Amino acid sequence: MRRNALLLVTLVMAASGSLGQAAPSASVPNFSGLWAHPWLPGYEPLASGPTSLKNLSRRNGVSNPVQLVGDYNNPILKPATVEIVRKFGEMSKSYYGFPNPRNQCWPNGLPFVLSSNGLEIFQKPNEITMIYQTDHQVRRVRMNSTHPANVTPTYFGDSIGHYEGDALVIDTVGIKPGPFAMIDWFGTPQTPALHVVERYRLLDYADAKDGLDRAAKENALPQPATVDLSYRGKHLQLTFTVEDESVFTTRWSATVTYGKPMDIWRENVCAENPNKYGTERDAQVPTAAKPDF
Repeated sequence: MRRNALLLVTLVMAASGSLGQAAPSASVPNFSGLWAHPWLPGYEPLASGPTSLKNLSRRNGVSNPVQLVGDYNNPILKPATVEIVRKFGEMSKSYYGFPNPRNQCWPNGLPFVLSSNGLEIFQKPNEITMIYQTDHQVRRVRMNSTHPANVTPTYFGDSIGHYEGDALVIDTVGIKPGPFAMIDWFGTPQTPALHVVERYRLLDYADAKDGLDRAAKENALPQPATVDLSYRGKHLQLTFTVEDESVFTTRWSATVTYGKPMDIWRENVCAENPNKYGTERDAQVPTAAKPDF
């Protein structure tokens, strides 16, 4: 009860500006607010060019979210990566269900967290804060800054942002691979060389429809839906590009297209239910060997 009250107070303060949020200037697009993307496993592969993996396991013509078999024939994968993705696919087909950062209640890291079903943006001139619906994970982006000469690796990396016309561009390096780190839900690995660039734009429905159609064509839509599919107002589209020369043959891109949420966010705490959460074993929830204080 106390945690629920603290969460409510925090979100109310953030929404009301009590956390220092200032409205963007007239020359800067306003990305602030709640955005929803309900499809699973999340990424929207592009129609052409190097892009994210699709699920070889299908159900009703779209990705089967309970059986994750990444397309190991995708030419973006290096030979060693092919075998890793193939191995995880075989585990999933055997109904074992392999650990990932989401079902093990670990920080999802970047870019895995981009598959979260919801995103809230708090926009200030010098900093942008992003809160993801999955476990209420938080990212902070320094605006108009540079990466330090020696980046201390963290799960979400060192993120710096700037505006290019109507786009918010975020460049992230120094991404620390966690115990269950992976690029996507198919087990594609990552290394400390990972580099992610995100571009966010507000689109009219007609321009966003291509991304929405690709989401619906490839990914499963859980029921009940958490996004208003009849909404025809502004959408938020993320185009992200991934580079990791130890894992991929080339840089590749995909999109995530956000719409209007159907309802307010509910509290989402993975570690409250660690019992066989998507795998045959209980989640290996992060624990501390000693207190932080």
